[in-house]
Amino acid sequence: MELGTLLKPEAVKVVTAASSKKRLLHEIADLVQQAYHLDAGVVIDALTSREALGPTGVGQGVALPHARLNGIGEVKGAFILLDRPIEFGSVDRQPVDIAFALFAPEEAGVEHLRALALVSRTLRDAAVCAKLRANPNSATLFAILNETQTAQAA
Repeated sequence: MELGTLLKPEAVKVVTAASSKKRLLHEIADLVQQAYHLDAGVVIDALTSREALGPTGVGQGVALPHARLNGIGEVKGAFILLDRPIEFGSVDRQPVDIAFALFAPEEAGVEHLRALALVSRTLRDAAVCAKLRANPNSATLFAILNETQTAQAA
C-alpha cells in the first residue's frame, strides 16, 4: 500500500481559517465531499463519533482522524496543513497543524489498519513534517507525500 493509492491531489489542502478542532473536522468533511463526492454530513458525524472515543491527535503537531463509512469501496485519505496550530487534545498536549484523515469501508479490517500504520509511520518522521510545514502549497504537499513514500520504499 502506498500513500498515492489513498490520496488524490484534490484531497490535499492548506487551511487558513480553522480555529478549533470542530472547524478542522468540518474542513476535512468539506474536502472529502469535494474530492470523493462523499456526504459531508455523514463524514462529520463519523469523525465526531470517532473523536468521542478518544482524540486522534498522535503528537508532534499531527492528527490522524479516521472513521469507517458505508458506501465507499476502498480506503480514502485527505490531508490538511493548517497555517496556525489548533488545540486538538493530542496525547502530548501539543497543538496540531497537520491532519491526515482516513476513511475506510465499514467492513475493512486489515486494510484500514495498514493505511493507518502507513500514514502514522510517514508522519512520525520529523524531517517529512518539517518539509510539509515549509511548503504551504497543495500541489507541493501532495508531491512531498508521494515522494516520501517512494523514498521509504527504496
